[in-house]
Amino acid sequence: MLSRSRCFTRTFGRSVSVLSQSNKGLGQRMVSGLSAGSRIVYKNSQTCDPKPASSVSHIRYFRTSTCYRNEVITVKTPAFAESVTEGDVRWEKAVGDTVAEDEVVCEIETDKTSVQVPSPAAGVIEELLVADGGRVEGGQPLFKLKKGAGAPKPAAAAAAAAAAEPAAPKAETLAAAAVPPPTPVVTPIPTAMPPVPPVPGQAADAKPVSAVKPTAAPVASAAPAASTGARTESRVKMNRMRLRIAQRLKEAQNTCAMLTTFNEVDMSNIQEMRKLHKDAFLKRHNIKLGFMSAFVKAAAHALTDQPAVNGVIDDTTKEIVYRDYVDISVAVATPKGLVVPVIRNVETMNFADIEKTINALGEKARKNELAVEDMDGGTFTISNGGVFGSMFGTPIINPPQSAILGMHGIFDRPVALNGKVEIRPMMYVALTYDHRLIDGREAVTFLRKIKAVVEDPRVLLLDM
Repeated sequence: MLSRSRCFTRTFGRSVSVLSQSNKGLGQRMVSGLSAGSRIVYKNSQTCDPKPASSVSHIRYFRTSTCYRNEVITVKTPAFAESVTEGDVRWEKAVGDTVAEDEVVCEIETDKTSVQVPSPAAGVIEELLVADGGRVEGGQPLFKLKKGAGAPKPAAAAAAAAAAEPAAPKAETLAAAAVPPPTPVVTPIPTAMPPVPPVPGQAADAKPVSAVKPTAAPVASAAPAASTGARTESRVKMNRMRLRIAQRLKEAQNTCAMLTTFNEVDMSNIQEMRKLHKDAFLKRHNIKLGFMSAFVKAAAHALTDQPAVNGVIDDTTKEIVYRDYVDISVAVATPKGLVVPVIRNVETMNFADIEKTINALGEKARKNELAVEDMDGGTFTISNGGVFGSMFGTPIINPPQSAILGMHGIFDRPVALNGKVEIRPMMYVALTYDHRLIDGREAVTFLRKIKAVVEDPRVLLLDM
């Protein structure tokens, strides 16, 4: 109750009493409001200091959610692999958009792959620190996120939409219940035309309108047909991956002394082996047996036999680097460009291991989930244009490697065998190599090793 001088004092706090009485920084920061000695003066009244014994109303409460809910954090660019230094940003969200936790906010396109940046928490995008298409480096700030105001859950949104649906039938019911307007009186249609007043300057013998015979209305001209065969063109900015592919392949063309040698492979035996054992192979290893594993294994066998094809020239130190391991890059076409994930230590793998690795890498490539580490390195590349129906072609070296094997389609062709002409499933293969390091003898011998292993896989068992 107010005193005679209408003086009252209330002290408000935002902390528990234990924190307010302690000397801790948190408690000191959380105490707010009027102090016990504050004075409130009303007009036409006297100021009154509250007595120590006077009754003071204390309202104390503890609030912690606000400071965390309104916290603004800065999200930075994830770290790149050693071979990648920067990337281009493509924003999926704008300022003011609500995002859920782990929802993709932007995508960073590097020279080798695209990296998605998810939101670390639910909230609202406060600020974009990089323009769309801007270039960023690892660890650079990307955007600011105000936590605690994320997008509604899909279930809640669906429930809200379902609750709003019954409103439409109610509106229809009200419209149906409305009193219909009175039917207008229908007037009879006149059967004779009214007389036309004379036109000034008209001839005396002019016939009245009623005597003029009606003529057919002119046929409306048809709308002009849409022009067919329109000549249009559009311009699309090259993405970072396509720019890097163009740069690297042009560097290979300018640096390497590229030469291509060819051969053909009879696929009869490998097809027969696959036909006989594909069901048992699938049951045992839970993966299908394809032709790619045979060529990868044959390439590892040939690279071990011809180490120059597995080597590379270090143009900086002017040295030749020979490797005692085989890491084979497998070219995979994606909507954004060609990627070459690496199968590592192929010389130690069997057919099942190779098929499982190829399947896993291909799945990641189709989902755009390949990491830079999946494509780093590689000592030799295999490109299979046969899956698109190619018959013949000359692949280009994938730098800094020294050679690439091109596979092509399998087509039935007449082949001379033991003085007879037979129809066999044949495949052309091509080896493009850097003639600065690899001589013709090594290249031809390498390709013949590939041919021997694929035509008769028992060569691997005999280590021939």
